[in-house]
Amino acid sequence: MAERDSKIKGTPLPRCPGTSVRDLALADTNPVPAFLYEDEYENLGSDPIPASRYTDPAFFALENERMWPRVWQMAAREEELPEPGDYIVYENAGKSFILMRQVDGAIRAFANVCLHRGRKLKTQDGWTSELQCPFHGFTWNNDGSLKQIPCRWDFAHLKDDAMHLPEISVGRWGGYIFVREAADGPSLEEFLAPMPEHFKRWRHEECATAIWVGKVIPANWKVVMEAFMESWHTVITHPQLLPFTGDANSMYNIYGDHVNLTVTPFGTMSPHIDAEGKEEQWIVDEFVKYNGRSSDNYDPDGVQEEGGYNVKVPAGMTARAALGASLRDTTSKMFGHDVSFASDAEMMDALLYNVFPNYSPWAGFQPNIVYRWRPWPDVDHCLMEVRIITRVPPGQPHPKAPPMKLLTDAQKWTDAPELGILGDVFEQDMENIPYVQQGLKASLNGQVQLANYQEMQIRQFQNTLMKYIDGTL
Repeated sequence: MAERDSKIKGTPLPRCPGTSVRDLALADTNPVPAFLYEDEYENLGSDPIPASRYTDPAFFALENERMWPRVWQMAAREEELPEPGDYIVYENAGKSFILMRQVDGAIRAFANVCLHRGRKLKTQDGWTSELQCPFHGFTWNNDGSLKQIPCRWDFAHLKDDAMHLPEISVGRWGGYIFVREAADGPSLEEFLAPMPEHFKRWRHEECATAIWVGKVIPANWKVVMEAFMESWHTVITHPQLLPFTGDANSMYNIYGDHVNLTVTPFGTMSPHIDAEGKEEQWIVDEFVKYNGRSSDNYDPDGVQEEGGYNVKVPAGMTARAALGASLRDTTSKMFGHDVSFASDAEMMDALLYNVFPNYSPWAGFQPNIVYRWRPWPDVDHCLMEVRIITRVPPGQPHPKAPPMKLLTDAQKWTDAPELGILGDVFEQDMENIPYVQQGLKASLNGQVQLANYQEMQIRQFQNTLMKYIDGTL
């Protein structure tokens, strides 16, 4: 165990019996990057989390004051503003910013506030040759410099240099655009580490947004986000996934304060299932029926069956190997990128990175899910966004991102048919999440208890949050 435990700080934590992520990686068809099966975490203890962090308006106000301005926030993807003059409005935690593509290709971010009487300059995304306030006509150039003040004779006290739109930091990585209000702090690359090194293999800059759906959820943003930070709720919440999901055998790594990684293996049975009499073909058939991320990417010449395609498991081959081979073949054909070298793990497993505080991209070579959660607008509500990004064939331009489809309160995730079976999975989550918020507000002991291993990423997240609240980060 010495080699395996070399990146574990403190006492190694117990794990669920059964086939591990490491076992599956060492049996993979192709080599798996070591960081996808090597343990790397710190034993963070077992102290409870105060329920008030999810329910108290005063704590919510502290987040807005002390945390949000100091962190890198994923605000957009490059394909949302491809041409000079394209802009998006990014709003979070009571702040509003305009991200604007410049003539030289750079992206700058300005406070979305007129310096005259305070009206928002823009209320929706679009293209513009200038930034003009709809109230009185104060106008700025797209680089934030002042262009015009109507009735300038009445504003002799205003100097052009002092009227430049306030600007915040912009960082770009992997096709994502980040902003940070605070001028000081770690660089974006330092904040994201080790993701930039890991993602050299998967290159999200080669991808573009294909699907984008959002919905306001009646729960605190942390409640909703943390529901996607562990896989072991699958056994009760998503039982249809158990035949092909190693839920309790997932690997949970943490890296410093801001990043963690969950590896949940697919194409292998949950340890909660009695494996007696279950064949490898059954695992594949269940995967094809219920795995929302990959079911649309099977060979269109195959036999369509219940939303997916048949994948036959040859004698002597495992379900993982058969699925990996099929996905490598069809992905290469559909997207024009040769992924013959990719491991089975990178073709099917849930490889979910969480970046503090609210951005979570999946990794690998399949179409990837990208989550984002934002307070919307108070302690009891948040906006949950789901993007699907897919690879752009070599030599083709990146298509402009579709606008986000914002579901109404009355609509369900299943009312976004473009999500496929993922909509059903999210609806299962929604059967819990609003009632978590209600339960936390009704709690008599005011405590949230966490598992030592399977929920340590939530503890890492909460520890980092408190460092910002306390001013130590």
